[in-house]
Amino acid sequence: MNSTAVVILNWNGTAHLRRFLPSVVRNTPAGVRIIVADNGSTDDSVEVLEREFSGVEILRLERNFGFAEGYNRALEMIEAEFCVLLNSDVETPEGWLEPLIARLKADERVAAVAPKLLWSEAREQFEYAGASGGFIDYLGYPFCRGRIMKSLEQDCGQYDDAREVFWASGAAFCCRLEVFKKLGGFASYFFAHMEEIDLCWRMQLAGYRVEIEPRSKVYHYGGGTLATDSPNKIMLNHRNNLAMLYRCSTSGQRAVVAVVRPLLDVMAALSYAAKGNFRGAWAVARAYKEFLSWHPRLAEERKSIRQGAVQKGRVGTIYRGSIVLRYLFGKRKFEKLM
Repeated sequence: MNSTAVVILNWNGTAHLRRFLPSVVRNTPAGVRIIVADNGSTDDSVEVLEREFSGVEILRLERNFGFAEGYNRALEMIEAEFCVLLNSDVETPEGWLEPLIARLKADERVAAVAPKLLWSEAREQFEYAGASGGFIDYLGYPFCRGRIMKSLEQDCGQYDDAREVFWASGAAFCCRLEVFKKLGGFASYFFAHMEEIDLCWRMQLAGYRVEIEPRSKVYHYGGGTLATDSPNKIMLNHRNNLAMLYRCSTSGQRAVVAVVRPLLDVMAALSYAAKGNFRGAWAVARAYKEFLSWHPRLAEERKSIRQGAVQKGRVGTIYRGSIVLRYLFGKRKFEKLM
């Protein structure tokens, strides 16, 4: 695995580095580079790395570029065949990396592969950020094998089959670095959230596959940067999801989204307000304001993405129905959707 690098983006994450990085160092095969790209931290992260993790390489970025641009800049400085983008709050058990690299080596059509994500605080429960492989529905709502909306399943081996999925979680994203760079990496202006789903969509349009390999599993703490109900997180998720749909979807899908999504997003804003989370409601409105201001840029990027697509039609792993409606009618497990 001399051509493999594990890259951890860090921002003010001293506590996470001390808790989770030892497992990465201990259980990553010899010859694999372990690199921490520091995103302009103002805490003692770099000093801790230098003092306590002598075998880990450090890349210093001059300021906090966010998740998307931070990784873009870090990976531009790295030469490797395969690269794992790993959150700083991920624990890696023995044997976590080998199945991922083996899958990429076995099939050149696979551009990205993810391990099974379990929650570090309840180790038999799937973790929200990726569970056992990610999907989206026709309106752009993400869900996973093992996580529908906010309903999380226990891992009983029900999703242990390796298969094609729509997206691999950015918490543990193993990819061909050449493909990552060829496609321009993450959409840097997303800053954080949805960037890995957007990239996976573009990978599939370019003729590649994205897969889940449950023989590999990692334990994710989750929520290490922004709380679930953070207004900023709400804004980023809504804004970036709309931008992704505009950039990547077919004309037919985009037309449906343009009619239905505003209605559902108004309902989401009203729900936040009804619970007293008025900042959350405003975050949805702010997401639309910023999304509309991006329109000229998105239109140009959409043209380039769609013209360069090998697969001109809708990507087959997009769920045909509405996950929101299915959830409201009690379908809260992935196996019940099929």
